[in-house]
Amino acid sequence: MANWQGVYPAVLTQFRADQSLDIAATQTEIDRLIADGVDGIVALGTSGENFTLDEAEKRALLAAIVETVAGRVPVLAGIAECSTRAGAALAGKAEAVGASGLMVVPGLVYKSGRAEILAHFHTIAEASALPVMIYNNPGTYGSDMAPDVIAELADDGRFCAAKESSGELARCVALHGTLGENFAIFCGADDIVLDMVAAGAEGWISGFVNAFPRESVAMFHAARAGREAEARALFDWFAPILALDSRPTLVQCLKLAAAMQGRGTATVRGPRLALDDAEAREVAGIIEAAMANIPVLGKPVAAE
Repeated sequence: MANWQGVYPAVLTQFRADQSLDIAATQTEIDRLIADGVDGIVALGTSGENFTLDEAEKRALLAAIVETVAGRVPVLAGIAECSTRAGAALAGKAEAVGASGLMVVPGLVYKSGRAEILAHFHTIAEASALPVMIYNNPGTYGSDMAPDVIAELADDGRFCAAKESSGELARCVALHGTLGENFAIFCGADDIVLDMVAAGAEGWISGFVNAFPRESVAMFHAARAGREAEARALFDWFAPILALDSRPTLVQCLKLAAAMQGRGTATVRGPRLALDDAEAREVAGIIEAAMANIPVLGKPVAAE
């Protein structure tokens, strides 16, 4: 049984100016994230521009990430493919290079029904011996996995966690009430992270951890420890940045925010384009305002 909990950045994939894959730069940033205290790594996710990488790039990048992490924290490999067959093949390769587990979404493009979702997940789970995190993000991927679907998958012990990104707090409550402590719930909706912790979430996966890892870790662990005033103060500071999570240009915003912290570059791979001048100025302004008022971690929070 996997013991996944805490703050996992959905790590950014670094590209050179010509959009070629920069594995060494990606490794450097992941090493820094671990030094900053993150509890795990999610590779090949949306924030990692999974869909723009070919199969050879995915395998090489994942192998390099596992090598860099060197067992210090778990490494989950994102499995987001158009076909079940491709997802199963990548799952096997993730196991071969030493990943700790998989984070799987329903098949892309095609909007799957319940039976198709269950078949897709079971087939991918059977392709390796790795534990699986179920990833529900209907707003991005189209297929919605209701709590009863996740609970049915959880009857198979290979499925040990879920990243819930629907934005509906009631789903976290339902999952926690049904599945209990033997099944980990991770928040994937940044704007309700504190509410999801209160409802039983054990973990948080976010792209903005790449830019502000120490603040993210401090906020989440304060919330889990019941230090509500400390967690709320950090969240209130973080909220304008986390609100960028809902934009279609999320990845560009993530990379700009991280680059402004000296963490990689803002280069994205097509079909994504760099932010236009107006949005870049707006996003940079949000980040600069936050940086000008960055919290001092470990400082006691005055009683309200």
